[in-house]
Amino acid sequence: MSNEPLSIHGDDPALLREAVRRAVDFRGDVTIELRSGGTVSGYAFDAALANSANAASGLNPGDEIRVLPADSNDRCRVALRDIRTLAFTGKDAASGKTWDNWVRRYAAKKLAGEAASIESETDEISAATP
Repeated sequence: MSNEPLSIHGDDPALLREAVRRAVDFRGDVTIELRSGGTVSGYAFDAALANSANAASGLNPGDEIRVLPADSNDRCRVALRDIRTLAFTGKDAASGKTWDNWVRRYAAKKLAGEAASIESETDEISAATP
């Protein structure tokens, strides 16, 4: 299995539209290579996609993806027509955090006589650090 991130080329409008939909559902970072040569890397939090694609190009002028760049708090909009490639480059933050895993860790703590809480692990870590 390759360690290369899944990358979608912008020349296939239907595939790009589907990749953008999935990028918004993905909880990791994406990297967008622009046709102008620039890149945008960050969390894709929203997309504006018309219900039907333009018959000629497969994209509509208003089709865009909204990204919170990893190196900034400024949100940016990227028109789909400006995308050369879209790559799923970050790890999905919720990967492996299933209910079964949580129950297993909770039970192990209880059986070991440790304090087990229903609070999330992130909250426990934050509360423990000054």
